[in-house]
Amino acid sequence: MAGGVTPATGGNATQLVVIAKTPVPGAVKTRLTPPYTAREAATLAEAALRDTLSAVAATPAARRVLALLGAPGAWLPAGYDVVAQRGDDLAARLTAAFADAWAALPVPVVLIGMDTPQVTPALLAEAGRLLGGHEVVVGPAADGGFWLLGQRRPDPALLAGLPMSRPDTGALLMERIRAAGVRAALLPELTDVDTAADAHAVAARVPTSRFAAAVAALGADVPA
Repeated sequence: MAGGVTPATGGNATQLVVIAKTPVPGAVKTRLTPPYTAREAATLAEAALRDTLSAVAATPAARRVLALLGAPGAWLPAGYDVVAQRGDDLAARLTAAFADAWAALPVPVVLIGMDTPQVTPALLAEAGRLLGGHEVVVGPAADGGFWLLGQRRPDPALLAGLPMSRPDTGALLMERIRAAGVRAALLPELTDVDTAADAHAVAARVPTSRFAAAVAALGADVPA
């Protein structure tokens, strides 16, 4: 536990969940290697995670949660409830993260990963606002997946067995949403950091971020 439940501010009744892995070399951002080493990839992953956690911390919320695979480190700020991820694959872990958040506090849940350090408090707050008039909100990712998913009341059928990390993951998710007949809203598309080219593109978009600093510190000779 890190900080416990954060009181709601500004009437915001949404809880924000970050699903992440502890940034251990060889276990995170493996598609960055090469050109980066495993240690450098972990450095970038930690910077992205820190930026994400900071954006969430700056967003009004009823509760902030880190659904973590691994152990928390010095990168974790105060104000988060830390829960262990459950499930054998990513779809199952996402489903469990929604279910666990709802079980602890039955208010709308907005979930993001650690892969979009360019996320802002304004985008996260907009996701919560949209759940006031929609059952689902989706943040599409440039690689065909999604960087954010919000549900007014989590439905396990939405993600169960959903093929993940594919160019059509987002399209398949939207098909399920349409089939369920629920109202959905879209946020702007963002780029997940999976490759070196992604890392350079995202760093250029948020030049004052920890992530951009980490990319710059690793050297300009690393090809994008």
